[in-house]
Amino acid sequence: MKTLISAFVLLVTAVNPPNQAGQDRATVIIEVYSGDRPVEQAEVSIGNLISVTDSRGETVIQLAPGNVTVRVDRFGFTSKQVPLLVTAGEPLRVRVSLDREVTHTEEVTVTATRTETRLEDEPLHIEVVTQEEVDEKTMMTPGDIAMLLNETSGVRVQVTSPSLGAANVRIQGLRGRYTLLLADGLPLYGGQTGAIGLLQIPPLDLGQVEVLKGVASALYGPSALGGVINLISRRPRTAEQEVLFNQTTRGGTDSILWLAKPVNQRVSYSLLAGGHFQREKDIDGDGWADLPGYRRGVFRPRLYWDNGSGRSLFATAGVLVENREGGALDSSFSENLNTRRIDGGIVARLAMGSKLLTVRGSAMTQRHRHQFGDVIENDAHSTMFTETAVSGSRGKHVWVVGSAIQADLYRSRDVARFDYTYFTPSVFAQDEYALTSSMTVSASARMDRHNRYGTFLNPRISTLVRFGYGVTGRVSAGTGVFVPTPFTEETEAIGLSRVAALSALKPERARSGSADVGWSSETVDINFSVFASNVRNTLMLEPSTAVTPQPLRIENASEPTRTAGTEMFVRTRQGPFTIALSHTYVRSTEISREFAQRAEVPLTPKHAAAITAYWEREDRGRIGFEAFYTGRQRLEDNPYRGVSVPYWLLGGLVEKRFGPASVYVNAENLGNLKQSRHDPLLRPRRNFEGQFTVDQWAPLDGRVINGGIRFRFN
Repeated sequence: MKTLISAFVLLVTAVNPPNQAGQDRATVIIEVYSGDRPVEQAEVSIGNLISVTDSRGETVIQLAPGNVTVRVDRFGFTSKQVPLLVTAGEPLRVRVSLDREVTHTEEVTVTATRTETRLEDEPLHIEVVTQEEVDEKTMMTPGDIAMLLNETSGVRVQVTSPSLGAANVRIQGLRGRYTLLLADGLPLYGGQTGAIGLLQIPPLDLGQVEVLKGVASALYGPSALGGVINLISRRPRTAEQEVLFNQTTRGGTDSILWLAKPVNQRVSYSLLAGGHFQREKDIDGDGWADLPGYRRGVFRPRLYWDNGSGRSLFATAGVLVENREGGALDSSFSENLNTRRIDGGIVARLAMGSKLLTVRGSAMTQRHRHQFGDVIENDAHSTMFTETAVSGSRGKHVWVVGSAIQADLYRSRDVARFDYTYFTPSVFAQDEYALTSSMTVSASARMDRHNRYGTFLNPRISTLVRFGYGVTGRVSAGTGVFVPTPFTEETEAIGLSRVAALSALKPERARSGSADVGWSSETVDINFSVFASNVRNTLMLEPSTAVTPQPLRIENASEPTRTAGTEMFVRTRQGPFTIALSHTYVRSTEISREFAQRAEVPLTPKHAAAITAYWEREDRGRIGFEAFYTGRQRLEDNPYRGVSVPYWLLGGLVEKRFGPASVYVNAENLGNLKQSRHDPLLRPRRNFEGQFTVDQWAPLDGRVINGGIRFRFN
């Protein structure tokens, strides 16, 4: 502890060096304005002294008397230099006026931490997929967001059921069930997003995606142990209409309509409607579907109201209908999943003087009909959520306090032993404190009172340090919890009929920490981070030792799952050209069911890397190239091999614009890599879980080319 305190004192001293004994000092108060509004977070430098303005646009610098030059920099404004003669005595107050400049990079604001802070000012490290990147991925996979997330550093979309193509999101090596998926801050896809959810969300109406990595229970409770993905919808600014038609060489078809229109200065709306179709495909000729078939319809209207005086309302509703089929083509073992989902939500904001009242609420219900051969499972999932929060600022503090209530219900007609009703009231608080002009500390805590598993208190603390010259550092640590449900990656694939009722399970508990350092300029972004987590009481599916009709059971692991790794990201922009490089290293270990000792977590590659390069002109189109590397993965209960083969995937995109229309062609997996070229997908016999197939560790569909036409009208 003494070492940590000493290190903290040294860091603060380095940022704000003390006065030299016996030396006269002068005080300069810098006020930074643009027009009549103060400019916060402006970087003020005098020689080697650097400071940052507060919410009033002010900062104070002490220095030796003499002739100096004050330089003021702020993203989105032209830099300015002011010569000064500084003398000892009364403080010198100087007002600097900045002019806004037109930039090609938009300022990014994140909402996942409830404070709507600029990305570069947020103490908690958050990855943001911007509108430009969403737009590109829309042409690659218009029907879902799987590829959009899979190409984000530290995020891996893992297929959990090859028969149905179901997949979830692993963040920094943690299990996919720990990732909470939100839409505009609302759990519209449920408190625990199913493994099919990612494949049912089209990206055309998304304006931004925020990825909060690591334990996030201090912000979002006992469903966000591994992280949060917040999907932000596009805001209508002008009357817009978009129509997209897409076709793939594997029999996939997408037709999507998105339109938005301001009704007047206060009211606007948007509407997304889509139809998505895929034919069932047996690509390797073994009689089993490598590419599941589906028929899906999506309908989602959104309404926006803002009176321009601090009051606003956002409302949304959604309907989804999907039938998905896979398994044996001769119907000897069919796997089908039919989904019907309805959801709705609101976010209301009311300014009360210097404070802001925010009220959120949502409700979701979805029904499933699962078929696993001769076994049919009909069930229903429902989530109801409401939250009230008050936020404000005082001096160097920006704070939020609030309460929330969430109810999660599961009912099954065929496996009623797993029915549950979880009711969780919560209180939470968050404070961001500008400790110095170059250091901001954010502390948050949340207390959840779960009706079955008791009370949980989860804190989190994050620190942002600005070292000047575009260099920043962040450190974050927190705890999290995940309450047991019968839905794991294994049971999502095999169903619940063969699993014994849950008995005396403990909640999964986690600790995580991360640190990163980054540097940004107008043309280059660099970030390097390290992370680690420890998850106790991990749920595992095992053969049952009790005398019961069900041969499987879910148990808590005897030892924790430990994960550690690094991420590196580099991006450079030169005019219309952009090149990005990323690398993720993950080492995750747990008690292996096969070996009864610690081993690497299956389907978790130690190394993953990506190279993307593209050229884009707004009026002409874009050309892009991508290369993705996936390293070796431990395979569990695979009769053909214990470790997968490393591989590269290459892709390219060409888009040409003709006025309001654009034509595009996209190619994925140009090398035509297929897992079945190394080993069969089908097992010689069913494993203890009842699976006919091995886990998917590489693409099954081989090379896929898609193309289409996109119309944009204003």
